[in-house]
Amino acid sequence: MFFSDTNTLIVFWGTGTLFVISTTVFLIGPRLGKQKTAQLGCLTVALSLGFVISAGFSANPKMLQGALLLFGLASGITTTGAISLMLDLTAAETAGTFIGAWGLAQAMARGIATVTGGAVLDLGKTLFTTPVLAYGLVFVLQAVGMLLAIWFLNRVDVAEFQTNAKSAIASVMESEID
Repeated sequence: MFFSDTNTLIVFWGTGTLFVISTTVFLIGPRLGKQKTAQLGCLTVALSLGFVISAGFSANPKMLQGALLLFGLASGITTTGAISLMLDLTAAETAGTFIGAWGLAQAMARGIATVTGGAVLDLGKTLFTTPVLAYGLVFVLQAVGMLLAIWFLNRVDVAEFQTNAKSAIASVMESEID
């Protein structure tokens, strides 16, 4: 594969992401709710990673393109659900701080994921003689991470967070006045 070939693969991923972000906001999110939308996104990302691994074993470029399109669709659902949920976990008085923290967390997560992905790929290349198994190890780990995210999302309580945030903000405001 050449650089131009791999760059065209990004088109499938990006197209799926952009299309679904615009439709999830109006169609999926209002019907499922923000938390369930994020969970659906995580599940579909995990499934799409399974298709990426399958495409590697089949060495079928069309299957890889379809898997990346599905990955893009799943990423759009996950992004929409996560951002919507994050906004529910934001008190109006501290929205700027929370959004800044969200951006910082996203940047740190991308950096950590890049380094960790490279380390896992190197480990996979050490353990396996075929590249598809080494790359498959990376994608399996990502899928497990998505399934773990679903587990964590089941424990998020928006109402409790909002109550605790209001109490904490009121406490800070009272100490500022004193």
